[in-house]
Amino acid sequence: MSVYIRVELQRQIRARFGECCAYCRTAEFLTAMTFEFEHIRPLAVGGDTIFENLCFACPSCNRYKGDRQSAIDPQSGETVALFHPQAQVWQEHFAWDESRTQMNGLTAIGRATIEALQMNRQALVRARAMWVKLGEHPPALD
Repeated sequence: MSVYIRVELQRQIRARFGECCAYCRTAEFLTAMTFEFEHIRPLAVGGDTIFENLCFACPSCNRYKGDRQSAIDPQSGETVALFHPQAQVWQEHFAWDESRTQMNGLTAIGRATIEALQMNRQALVRARAMWVKLGEHPPALD
């Protein structure tokens, strides 16, 4: 479902996430894709088009997330909420591995989100390796 998002609100969301995907932290300028404004709590389940419920997401993360709000933690097997980019701090749930190409989940939320959004898929890990060599990845986090 497509919904109109005011230009000023789009600007605020882009700035809030540093023009990087709120989930996988890919920088939009490194890709040939236009990133999207994602409803963290989907419209389909009553989510609103307000700052606190929007994030900036790459098309892949947005598609894999879809209208999901939870996923299974691969370590515990329990169903947990997905990472909420507006309400939670990225660094508390995720970290880069030594090569800075793969994401590690620090919590059940982080692990479940990585798995559900397929944030360590092979093509993305290869792209991250190139971006690391160029000095463009990972992006700075505030």
